[in-house]
Amino acid sequence: MDNLKGIGYAVYRGLIDSIRGTYTLFYLDKEINQRTRSRLSPTKSHSTPSRRNNENNEGSHTRMLKEHEESKVLKRVFQCCALNGGVFLSSILLFYYLLLPSLKFILLFTLGDDSGMGKFVWSWMRPVLSFVFEAVWVLPLFLLSKVVNSLWFQDIADSAYRYSCGRPQFMQSLSKLIADSLFSILVQALFLLQALVVNWIPLVMLGDILCLVHMCMLYSLYAFEYKWFNMGWELHKRLTFIENNWPYFIGFGLPLAVLTQMSTNWVISGCIFSVLFPLFIISGNEANPVTDICYYPLQLFSPVVAISNTMFNKTIGQAPVHGAQSRR
Repeated sequence: MDNLKGIGYAVYRGLIDSIRGTYTLFYLDKEINQRTRSRLSPTKSHSTPSRRNNENNEGSHTRMLKEHEESKVLKRVFQCCALNGGVFLSSILLFYYLLLPSLKFILLFTLGDDSGMGKFVWSWMRPVLSFVFEAVWVLPLFLLSKVVNSLWFQDIADSAYRYSCGRPQFMQSLSKLIADSLFSILVQALFLLQALVVNWIPLVMLGDILCLVHMCMLYSLYAFEYKWFNMGWELHKRLTFIENNWPYFIGFGLPLAVLTQMSTNWVISGCIFSVLFPLFIISGNEANPVTDICYYPLQLFSPVVAISNTMFNKTIGQAPVHGAQSRR
């Protein structure tokens, strides 16, 4: 019974911590810039030599303060909202829910509602317009937004980490860093595929619940991975930490998982994710996960890690993570 209470508390704490970035966002830039200015400003002293030195160096310190690039976390978040919500998502909604219905109304009004010709023309006109729109606008903007979002997400994560934890501690070996990053991308892609597969389980609600749990843990990995990567954690340590403390991370990823699954259109879900994800990056940097609550790890990543190990060993060489046994 106490274990169930602990699991419930961990889920609740994860849920609360996930929304922390919403209000942290509005004072984060101010705090970062104040710390930087206090570090760059000269120390004041009443002694004559110190005053002379300060007067001589006043110009150089002023230039340093001016040249220092201020934190732009709030600006980056607004840019993500503008690109993904204001441009991308709005254009999709306007096309499918305003432009196409308006064209259909004009066409049927012109040719007559009961006219078979109007319905026939619309039956091939709609898919053609949709294909052109998706090929000319949606696909290029989607690819562009992925690149731009990754840069903005990294900028937000680095600023938030420096504020909460200090200087990043990267992995010592460049080759190890590259291998860890590639292996992480492969594991996350396979885990997403695994989530889609379990969603097809033909039992009432079971497939949906398992898919939701997968997405909660995956989104938590997305949000915390920036922090853990800056801390120098390797992939096996990141995955083991999530599996061992799964109640907290299910609660943390729950809001984003629910909101992104509200739409069956994967492009719209991607836009919702890109708008909200910067807040979860900030929340992940500020959060202190509840640990050692559950005695049984939820090893959902083990199957995809085993598959990824096999693929790496056959194509590149030794994989960064050697099966489930090495991660226990």
